[in-house]
Amino acid sequence: MARGVGIGDVVAITATVRRRVTEDRVSVSLPSYGFPHSIRDSKSKVKRGQQIELRGEVTRIDEGNVTIDLGPLVTVDREKVRLVEKYRPPTRNKRLRDEVD
Repeated sequence: MARGVGIGDVVAITATVRRRVTEDRVSVSLPSYGFPHSIRDSKSKVKRGQQIELRGEVTRIDEGNVTIDLGPLVTVDREKVRLVEKYRPPTRNKRLRDEVD
């Protein structure tokens, strides 16, 4: 699914809501992560079992795994993420050196 993912790209992962921990925090289950993950969610009223999309930046790529920055670093299978935006390096507007006459 995420074949052309590179470091710095923004990717999305679909998580399932497990339960509401407090009024402004929700516990979610990430596919292939193995640990519960808590996110801040004070505006929407998600219910248990609903799907929610989390976006983050890729920080590391291993053989079949991708590490995403979702606040804490989360490592999931490469097939579970979806590419949202490719990283584009900044362009230089000025020359590095001044022109000599």
